[in-house]
Amino acid sequence: MNLFFIERGIPILFFISLYFKIYILTNQLLEIVRIGIHYSLHLLIPGLIAFYFYRKHWKKVWLLFIATMLVDLDHLVANPIFDPNRCSINFHPLHSYYAMGIYSIMLYFPKTRIIGVALLFHMFTDFLDCLWIS
Repeated sequence: MNLFFIERGIPILFFISLYFKIYILTNQLLEIVRIGIHYSLHLLIPGLIAFYFYRKHWKKVWLLFIATMLVDLDHLVANPIFDPNRCSINFHPLHSYYAMGIYSIMLYFPKTRIIGVALLFHMFTDFLDCLWIS
């Protein structure tokens, strides 16, 4: 097979370099898709959830969902503050299993239910990101 490529004047190194270029481009594309899905789940899907379940006050509920993004302030105590390949779940204090237990308890009280749902959905989104990077 090698002789066939050499006889035709097509170097094998060309195919090897082409393979690695495609591999790198594919990984870069997958990273862009991962980031797009992650931030869509943080920003757009909560709007759809709010509109579907709380149609009368969907804008307020969506803002509550967005406000629960403040849970990411716990990233400030990490070193480095931002690491795109780090799993947030059970690494940061407000992303711990104990915190998720508190968020689950919030579901039982009507006044904190929406915030509990928003925080648990945030944890679900970060968990999906953990699955993607592992």
